[in-house]
Amino acid sequence: MRHIEHPGPVAAERLQCIDGKVDIVELVLGAGQPLMAAATQALSALGASSAVLTLHDGALDPFAYVLPAMSDSPEHAVYYSKRYDAPPGQTHIQAGCITYGLRDHAPWLHCHALWNEADGTQRCGHILPDDAILSTPLHATAALIRGVDFVVAADAETNFSLFQPQLQAQPQGLPAPEPELMPGSSANGVSAFVLRVRPNQDFCTALETICTERGIRRAIVRGGVGSLVGAAFDDGRTVAPIATEVFIQRGIVEPGADGAAQATVDVVMVDYTGATTQGRLLRGANAVLVTFELVVEPLP
Repeated sequence: MRHIEHPGPVAAERLQCIDGKVDIVELVLGAGQPLMAAATQALSALGASSAVLTLHDGALDPFAYVLPAMSDSPEHAVYYSKRYDAPPGQTHIQAGCITYGLRDHAPWLHCHALWNEADGTQRCGHILPDDAILSTPLHATAALIRGVDFVVAADAETNFSLFQPQLQAQPQGLPAPEPELMPGSSANGVSAFVLRVRPNQDFCTALETICTERGIRRAIVRGGVGSLVGAAFDDGRTVAPIATEVFIQRGIVEPGADGAAQATVDVVMVDYTGATTQGRLLRGANAVLVTFELVVEPLP
């Protein structure tokens, strides 16, 4: 498995994981406003300060994004590209994931997505949430997190400020808000764990380890935004460039032939050359590059 050296000291805790609960709801983010504002409006109305979202369909115009890039400074192992603006016309979201939480006590989000631009060109990347305006409603499935927040905090190992799970702060004596669930909700107050995987850990192994430690035989991944050191897929394909941006299309954990936890994870990624790749990760062969944020929901 490939490995990357980051500039800071290696943290002892390789998997940041906190148990919480989630409500699963179907959301429509309203048109005519930036993605950041639309997500904040929809999630705040449900009393959620943190959530992970899986995007289904919608359009944006104008639309801006960045790609992964190699760093030109020793301060970071990898970095972001310059800003790119999509051609005029509607950019149609095909799929994607959002991590929504807090930065400096205000809402913030981290979004990787796959889209088709107005001329039909398909691309993948990191959406700039204040510079992408919804021209149509954007549909999503959201896991509203209760008891835990994703909070942007300094990460000494990578020298980035990143979403990290923290116990949710509640005013003393006041209960956590109970979100009013929308039609289409599939779960209410279901136990889950909020997870951040640090660099150089195989992603599938991390999921399997967490589930095994908790005695969980089956689970589903909710959301899933992060980066990998290139990629190795189970069909033999590989992605050589090490700087990538990734989101999870489908992730499950279930018993393998030997009864042990086995993760099956399908991803979409873009590397620093701009090439987009989709596939199922080869277990034991895909190291996290900078971070990976997700929620894991145990299944009966």
